[in-house]
Amino acid sequence: MERFLQVTRRTLRRVGVFMRDTVIVVVFVGVFFVLGVGAAVAYLYFYEAPDVSALRSAALPQTTILYDRTGEQVLYELYGEENRKIIPHEEIPDVMRIATIAAEDTEFYRHWGVDPLAVLRAARENFRAGGIEEGGSTITMQLVRNLYLSREKTIERKVTEAILALKLEQSHTKNEILDWYLNTVPYGSNAYGVEAAAEVFFGKDAGELALDEAAFLAALPKATTYYSPYGENADELAGRQRRILDRMRELDMISEAKHRAAIETDTFAKLVPNRDKILAPHFVFHVLSELEREYGEDVLRVGGLRVTTTLDMDMQAKAEEVVRDGAFANASSYNAENAALTAVDPKTGEILAMAGSRDYFDADIDGEVNVATRPRQPGSAFKPIAYAKALELGLEPYSLIYDVPTSFGPDGTGGEYRPGNYGGSFFGLVSLREALAMSLNIPAVKTLYIAGLDNTIELAERLGMTTLTDRDRYGLSLVLGGGEVTLLDLTSAFGVFANDGMRHATTGVLDIRGASGNALETSEEMPERAIDANIARKINDMLSDNEARTPVFGPSSSLQIPGTDVAAKTGTTQAYRDGWTVGYTPEIAVGVWAGNNDNRPMRAGAAGVFVAAPMWNEYMRYAIGRFQPSEFLSYEEGERPDIPMVGGRNAGVETLYYDQNSGDRISENEASSKDEEDVRVKVVGPSHSLLYYVNQANLDGAPDYDPEMIRRWDRAIGREE
Repeated sequence: MERFLQVTRRTLRRVGVFMRDTVIVVVFVGVFFVLGVGAAVAYLYFYEAPDVSALRSAALPQTTILYDRTGEQVLYELYGEENRKIIPHEEIPDVMRIATIAAEDTEFYRHWGVDPLAVLRAARENFRAGGIEEGGSTITMQLVRNLYLSREKTIERKVTEAILALKLEQSHTKNEILDWYLNTVPYGSNAYGVEAAAEVFFGKDAGELALDEAAFLAALPKATTYYSPYGENADELAGRQRRILDRMRELDMISEAKHRAAIETDTFAKLVPNRDKILAPHFVFHVLSELEREYGEDVLRVGGLRVTTTLDMDMQAKAEEVVRDGAFANASSYNAENAALTAVDPKTGEILAMAGSRDYFDADIDGEVNVATRPRQPGSAFKPIAYAKALELGLEPYSLIYDVPTSFGPDGTGGEYRPGNYGGSFFGLVSLREALAMSLNIPAVKTLYIAGLDNTIELAERLGMTTLTDRDRYGLSLVLGGGEVTLLDLTSAFGVFANDGMRHATTGVLDIRGASGNALETSEEMPERAIDANIARKINDMLSDNEARTPVFGPSSSLQIPGTDVAAKTGTTQAYRDGWTVGYTPEIAVGVWAGNNDNRPMRAGAAGVFVAAPMWNEYMRYAIGRFQPSEFLSYEEGERPDIPMVGGRNAGVETLYYDQNSGDRISENEASSKDEEDVRVKVVGPSHSLLYYVNQANLDGAPDYDPEMIRRWDRAIGREE
């Protein structure tokens, strides 16, 4: 027995020693563990964790917004993966603040960034689930995660998240943290921040949110895809919205009456359609392409630029209406299913309206293609450029030229170039004024030859045309539309005539500001003298001379607006593939194109005066109502040179008069005393062609002319040396 007691006592002593040593070891290890964890936390806090002292310095992608010229109407919003708009404290409504607190963190104003009770609740749920399912994250913790951390669910990330939340609470007020959370949290559908969410889901600013809408949005961040109002879980979203409203009432954040009203409201009925919202899409993408060249795509998508464009929304709406209605009318009458229109302010170069097709969203006609900026052959609408160059060289509106069948030599196909006139008629001896006003082809080709192909292209470029770059492609048919131009360029070029020869570069932008409001760019480009003012005034006078164009177009065509000085020119391309009308007043230049995007011919007879001019006339009348119209300035006529044809003198032509009854020749005086039906008139002995005299006059800057061309022109009028 004694032996047993001795063994027992020794065993107990050993157990005691073991237990004592074990406790010491455990305490020792525990102290070192706590110290180690504390050191690790301290290291993370002071050295490894990101600096959160300047909360708003965190680089956040922001949405670029394009506005109309008022700076108020949003045309389009461009963003990368995150559509975000930062708004200040005073623009965030209180209903959004309290709804968010009720949904995410009811102890927000009482904790220091970490809520221990929430962490314990989350730990319990995670233990039951066998993994990290909940994190007990406060609003502050969610904010630092969104700004600085990944979305992975690990212990390390949760610890770092808590540390950053504590740091953030030390350097910022609760209101600053809540504001920044509401500006950055994702709500789904690429909407980041409450302002973007309010616009995407309800089409309004955040400051206009109602209580039910605020609770609706507050329900989304928990699981943006699952709770998407455009997805399959609308009932679950409605349930979560109601629970948030109930919680707001429990916390006495809202009254019973407001709670009941919000519960009874059908918030889903307020949702805007889930579709990219865009106004004036052809114009918007034209401006974006210009901005991308200057700033790059990355800056556009994440830089938060605020772009005030030149677009006038009323004029744009009218342009879209005119193009839509005109194109549908043409589709049935002329087999022309599309149209485009541009309106430019000649005094600034600003694009006021741009409709690139009858319907951007109509895939059947390739409506997304912007015909206003696509090169197309302009037909006779190019003629004023050649005439302007001829006037620069010294010809005048009164200079005389023959409209008779003429060969201009080999056309490169084994034949000879022999253009004809629309309608097949020839008008004989006419002035340059009449030739341009009536859009006669043969005088136009002669005018281009006199002006010189290179000279004319150089003038076109001075006027702002950008597509005539391959000069080897072009011949005398350029004046009849043989070179492709854009409707926007041609409208802008005509605007130079309207602006007394001064050119403003065409622009769609008034002002660009960065996300912080700093000015990046304003429209302050100075105009350049593109053509002499007197030359521009001559073209204005020729294109607005309704009497001169009457023999072809009639006295009341769509090119005339009674009581208003308007200049206009039509164009029709071969096989009726394109119909154009471009015209202007001193206040506005408007261009219209009609045809088919796929280049299919329109119906025979679909000339520009029929398919484009009616649209141009309707829009121009509207524009004239918007702008106070003024008259074109008169040009100064120089001293007429004593050179036949050049000075408007038809030397060598003799007019003979005969008595219709007797057949005898009579004098001019005798003829004037008789009735018109009793007199027969005969013109004999035509003079040389204009080119013959131009060559003699040796106009400044004129090219060297081929003597064979002079003989061809003279041969065409029955006069050959």
